[in-house]
Amino acid sequence: MNNGVYNFKLKIDWKLINLISEIDRFDANWTAIERREGQSLKELKSIATVRSVGASNRIEGNRMSDEEVDVLLQKIDITKLTDRDSQEVVGYFEVLDLISESYENISVTESHIKSLHNSLMKYSAKDEWHKGNYKLHSNAVEASFPDGTRQIIFQTTEAGFATEDAIRALLNWYNSETEVHTLIKVASFVYDFLSVHPFQDGNGRLSRLISTLLLLKNGYKWIQYVSFEHEIENRKNEYYQVLRSCQAQRPNEDVTVWIQFFLNCLSNIQSQLLTKLQKSGMETQLSPKEKSILSIIQNRPNIQSGEIAEKLAIPAPTVKRILSELLNKGFIEKQGSGRNVSYTIK
Repeated sequence: MNNGVYNFKLKIDWKLINLISEIDRFDANWTAIERREGQSLKELKSIATVRSVGASNRIEGNRMSDEEVDVLLQKIDITKLTDRDSQEVVGYFEVLDLISESYENISVTESHIKSLHNSLMKYSAKDEWHKGNYKLHSNAVEASFPDGTRQIIFQTTEAGFATEDAIRALLNWYNSETEVHTLIKVASFVYDFLSVHPFQDGNGRLSRLISTLLLLKNGYKWIQYVSFEHEIENRKNEYYQVLRSCQAQRPNEDVTVWIQFFLNCLSNIQSQLLTKLQKSGMETQLSPKEKSILSIIQNRPNIQSGEIAEKLAIPAPTVKRILSELLNKGFIEKQGSGRNVSYTIK
């Protein structure tokens, strides 16, 4: 069945309907889960925040690992944010935290979106000239790759009146549309925001923050306990390919594959969240030594058994036995082989 959403074409089929139903079924049970899993959710939110901040910035070429992000966020000293990677990380963290705490008071308007962009670029001296304002020069969507190369994948809306008109039209549609399902509205908003690319820099990061904002404002509160950004990072090539395939048809493009991709990401992280909650329930049955080892691995991804034994003053054979049990129970996973084996949270 062909249909339309905003300025786009959309094929609505059973696959799409089932995805939406699956996400909403989970959401219907969330209040009960939230009440039952209070303490576990606090820990999950802390982990998800670090992963989200790290992943969203790495998608754009930032080189900081989750461990480095965690260390930086534990004790933020704005006088020491001398490199761009650290500046971006702290800016993203502060906006994500603001959205989590105050999403009900952040309206979907030009002024609030510009304010979020201003806060996102707050600590970067290089971005001082354009933060909080629409782009002055035409820009392009670029993909960043691990070897440091970048590739232009899409030419965006022209700077000036064209960008201003495009964003105002998008906001008017989003705030007045009442028939389109919320999840499709959110996915469509994010897609067009990325396609217009209204700011000189930071559009990708801001689009992911806006995703969280819109989902929270529409009642999908579980989104803050699992990392949407990390899912995108894991599927970065697919993310760019899907965007490019839709944007190549602009204007009046068919966005079916983007909507499916966006919703599939949400469905996947829902499953991850359920698994994490089940594991947190199982953690109450772990021995004190098992909990200590699990805690160390959580805070130090890719740690080796010898380091764990040294930190906890536990004999190496005991550590190896407990690691084997945690592996069997599905709490951790092993990286590498031989003497280079390390452990991370699964």
